[in-house]
Amino acid sequence: MVKNPPNTFDWKRVFFIFLGIFLFTIVYFSPPWPDAVDPFGKHFVLTREGKGALAIFLLAGTWWVFEVIPIGVTSLAIGAMQAMFLIRPAKVAFKDFMDPSVLFIFASLVIGTVFTKTGLTKRLAYKMLIIVGERTSMILLGVFIVTSALTHIMAHTAVAATIYPLLLSIYALYGEGDKPTKFGKALFIGMAYVAGAGSIVTLLGAARGAVALGFFKEILNKDVTFFELTYYMFPIGWIMTFLLWGFFLIFLKPEKKRIIGLREKAKELNSQLGKITKNEIIAGLIVLGVIITMSLRSFIPELKAIDKTAIILVSTILFYILKILNIKDLEEIPWNIILLFAGAMSIGFCLWETGAAKWLAINWLNMFKDSNWFIFVMAIAFFVMMMTNFIMNVAAIAISLPVALVIAPYLNVAGEVILFSSLVAAGMPFLFLVGAAPNAIAYDSKQFTTGEFFLYGIPASILLMIVIGIAVAFIWPIMGMPITLK
Repeated sequence: MVKNPPNTFDWKRVFFIFLGIFLFTIVYFSPPWPDAVDPFGKHFVLTREGKGALAIFLLAGTWWVFEVIPIGVTSLAIGAMQAMFLIRPAKVAFKDFMDPSVLFIFASLVIGTVFTKTGLTKRLAYKMLIIVGERTSMILLGVFIVTSALTHIMAHTAVAATIYPLLLSIYALYGEGDKPTKFGKALFIGMAYVAGAGSIVTLLGAARGAVALGFFKEILNKDVTFFELTYYMFPIGWIMTFLLWGFFLIFLKPEKKRIIGLREKAKELNSQLGKITKNEIIAGLIVLGVIITMSLRSFIPELKAIDKTAIILVSTILFYILKILNIKDLEEIPWNIILLFAGAMSIGFCLWETGAAKWLAINWLNMFKDSNWFIFVMAIAFFVMMMTNFIMNVAAIAISLPVALVIAPYLNVAGEVILFSSLVAAGMPFLFLVGAAPNAIAYDSKQFTTGEFFLYGIPASILLMIVIGIAVAFIWPIMGMPITLK
């Protein structure tokens, strides 16, 4: 947020603090809300706890968007309010703050720290700049392609943490210091968006794919293979990658078309780094080992039993055993970002466990149960896109997909198009930082506010919905995907 001059009262900040409290109050203390009724006539009651979860959800969303207090502190409020208003026990609400997904983000940020400290980041950044040259548009394209490609073989959180320090090195050569610029916003927000776009292409990019395929098999008794998913997702992921490049060149056109002398400067700085060091080699091998091990989990049953968080935390432990990092590096980890995701996990589980999320999903999808099949599919995609901006994309899929797959046959809609459109929408939360770890990692650059991220996310989300619509109506049918039941 823009800081006010000393000794001036920040009315805007106070207004949004009380707006969040007001929204919480009117929802929490309102009379009981009507039940949600599914297509089979089953009633789902919105309990007092469920209504409380929605109330906290609205307060946190308001405070996060307008950044009235540090985003990590808003997350602490999420846990505290669950305990204070007896929505969930404190032991449960705060346990989510150390969920494996949160520790995965922590370990990913540690990898970023290692790449920066050892100098690997600068080495990679300078070599990339020598290749792409001095045009800022080509620099953005190079960053987007590398980010998207890497998410095909490793988790998008780990990719964002690895690419982030590289972007800092690139931006340092832009010549504007730490000052926020359009190029800086495009570089960091773009990285976050494209990490999502690339992560939909394989099962290695994020956990959401495996969860969705599990639901699909359980409900429809059909298997979708690793390569079948990639076949349908590859064109959509890469269409979004290139469209996002064009999007940022329009909405955040860099102030400079070229960075004069950048290629020569990159060559000079690269030569100054000298030969690759022992620590760079060790760090690179450790990270490569983690990436290979996590990738093999999809193919080797014995490795699937080992949680990916445990695997990536081994790298953190090794960095300290081998003295590549020290206690000072641990203290400099961006805990504000980690707390942000801890709070997001807590509110996500809260909405799920209290039944509030299912109540929302059933009410939303019931509005479209008599609609045209295309409208129904797009309504599901829109719901998943909105939910994944507030809670874990895995939870958004878990909430909406089972309900949608049950309703779909009544509208003569094939389950495959429901599955794939939901996965595309779940992979690209462009509105809120809590929607995906790369969003929060990018925020640490201080190139943009949460409000700016939200505003640019609106047209980006509209673009995403248009692409999903084109995929559903034209691309996937041409590729042979079943769209309607025969």
